[in-house]
Amino acid sequence: MSVRGPQQVLELAKVSRTFGEGATAVAALRDVDLTIGAGEFVAVMGPSGSGKSSLLALAGGLDRPTSGGVFVESTPLAGLGLNELARLRRRAVGYVFQDFNLVPTLTAAENVALPLELDGTATKKARRQAADALRQVGIPELADRFMDQMSGGQQQRVAIARAVVGQRRLILADEPTGALDSTTGQGVMEVLRSRADAGAAVMLVTHEARHAAWADRVVFLRDGRIVDQATAMHDPTMLLAQAGL
Repeated sequence: MSVRGPQQVLELAKVSRTFGEGATAVAALRDVDLTIGAGEFVAVMGPSGSGKSSLLALAGGLDRPTSGGVFVESTPLAGLGLNELARLRRRAVGYVFQDFNLVPTLTAAENVALPLELDGTATKKARRQAADALRQVGIPELADRFMDQMSGGQQQRVAIARAVVGQRRLILADEPTGALDSTTGQGVMEVLRSRADAGAAVMLVTHEARHAAWADRVVFLRDGRIVDQATAMHDPTMLLAQAGL
C-alpha cells in the first residue's frame, strides 16, 4: 500500500468484491491495489466481465468491498455513514453512468446543477457553473430541454457535464462515449483530459483503445485482477492486444 498524501485522490487497497455465497459466489474483484493522484488520468481496460464497472462502483462509494479499503482524499469510505458518504460524493466525486442516471423531470441545466445545489451552492451560482459545463460538452443550447426531448447521445453529454461541473477532485467515467459519434467522443475525451490537467483525478472505463490513449496510465483487468499496467501508451493496436479485446 502506498503512503497516503495530499496529492493522492483515490486509493483502493487490497480490495475484493464477491457477489453471492458458497458454491454460487462470484468474485468480481480480487485483491486490487490501485492509486490515482491529483492531475492523473487513468484508463481501465479489459474483457467483458473482468470487473471494470465493479471497480468504478467501489471507487465512487456506490458499493462496498467485501474486503480491503477504499480511500478518497485520504478519507476511508468504510468509516462513513450513508449521509456522510452521499455528502462526500456530491462534494468530491463526479460519476458518469452507462445508463446516464438523469432525473427526467428536470431540465439539462437543472440536472447538472443538482449536486451543487444539494451540497449548498446558491442556485444562481450553481446554474452558472452548470451552463459552463454544458458549454464544455458542446450543448449549451439544450440547457432548458427535458430528457424526453433529447437523443441518447445528448443525454450522455448532460451526464458528462454533471460529472465535471464544479470542483470535483475525482471523476469516474463508465464508457462515457458509448452513445456518441467519433467526433463528439473525441470532444468528451478532451474535456476529461482538461479536467485532469486542471488537477482532478480521472478514471475512465473503456473498451476503446483510441480513448485509452488519452490517459497517462492504462490499467488492464482480467478475471477481477490487475494483470498489467502501462504508461504513455499511444498505440491503439497494442492497447487492444494487452487488454485482450
